[in-house]
Amino acid sequence: MNGSRMAMVLWTVALAVPALAQAQASPYDEIRGEVAALAERVGRLEAENRTLRQRNDDLERRMAALQAPAGEPPVVAAASVAVPGTAPGAGPEPDLAVLESTPARPATPWYERLEVSGYLFGDAYAVLEHHDPAIDNQTGFWIRRGYLTFDADVADEWSARLRFEVNSPGDFTTNAKMNPFVKDAYLAWKRSGQELHLGLSSSPTFEFVEAFWGQRALEKTPLDLYRMGSSRDLGVAYRGSAQDGRVFYHAMLGNGSGDGSETNQGKKIMAGLGFRPTNALAAQVYADYEDRPGSTDRSTLQAFVGWAGPRSRFGLQYAVQQREVESGPDDEAAVASAFGVWRLMEEGTLIVRYDRSFDGYPDANRIPYLAIADDMRFDLAILAWEQRLQKKISLIPNLEYVRYRDTEGRQAPGDDLHGRLTLYYQF
Repeated sequence: MNGSRMAMVLWTVALAVPALAQAQASPYDEIRGEVAALAERVGRLEAENRTLRQRNDDLERRMAALQAPAGEPPVVAAASVAVPGTAPGAGPEPDLAVLESTPARPATPWYERLEVSGYLFGDAYAVLEHHDPAIDNQTGFWIRRGYLTFDADVADEWSARLRFEVNSPGDFTTNAKMNPFVKDAYLAWKRSGQELHLGLSSSPTFEFVEAFWGQRALEKTPLDLYRMGSSRDLGVAYRGSAQDGRVFYHAMLGNGSGDGSETNQGKKIMAGLGFRPTNALAAQVYADYEDRPGSTDRSTLQAFVGWAGPRSRFGLQYAVQQREVESGPDDEAAVASAFGVWRLMEEGTLIVRYDRSFDGYPDANRIPYLAIADDMRFDLAILAWEQRLQKKISLIPNLEYVRYRDTEGRQAPGDDLHGRLTLYYQF
């Protein structure tokens, strides 16, 4: 019996009691009073129940507003761009008015505030052709990267990350065990789309470009691959967005030692400024200056523009780095790159990329997994197909071809051709 019917019955009983009590009014007066009080209490309880139901409905609406829809295509973080075909990301940011009006949640234990994630990719490879006879025709298996990441909420607006990386040497000669090292270790303050990172964190050098490329398991982006900058540095970084995400920025002051320790008095300053005039079109300009020991300072300029549609994306990049040399004329390294990614099937994606090095690199033979000839101009072409076996598992057969060009009177060596079958999975 619900509250309304119970109240009606009690009121009926209360009205009937005086008629029954005409002959014996005194014994029933007390009962009639108790019945009336009980009916009044039931009425109050029913009113309170209605109020609680209304509050519950309101809370459910607020929770629904805070939940971000998941699905393809994902949206990369504020300093990035929507890139279809990459790992799923978060949806639109929650309404701040709703967020501020939502009652504070009770404290949760530490293990509910800690998220563990990671990924791993490696290859079965064959060096089909190589300018170095010692590397030519080599075959084998290696792990090119493994991540294990711990993210934790420390307090309101504060979070922390600790990430470990492991990989094979990739130099075709070293026979060593894979030793993990710290890749990220920072404390982050976040508010209204702005972030302050303290510690070892991502540098602005190519984070945005890599997110747009979206195929790190296949190959690094040019500045990373050709050792023109580092993906991490130890220092202070600030990033965020404005104009509803149409403008985004990332600046950092660091040691200039990557994920290693400080070894000199100089520092490195890096800054990237991006624009998103439409949801599909994005561009970024980047510059850095590194104060190195002696007369070996370096400065870098980079420009990138990309377009992302529902089933494809394209990118165009140019970068130049000035390198001071203590003994001899200063050096310059410049590279241009273009790529296209097409999702031709529901679970199948075609990837094409072309890089052109205008000057060569003095330590190119140390590039892991490729070992390009030192100080030689070259072109790199990549052709790959990504087949998604599951949502978080991909198999990527690919070819990387390096064609050398005559450089300052020196004849080009023979070309390089690498064949790989790459396995990539997330957890």
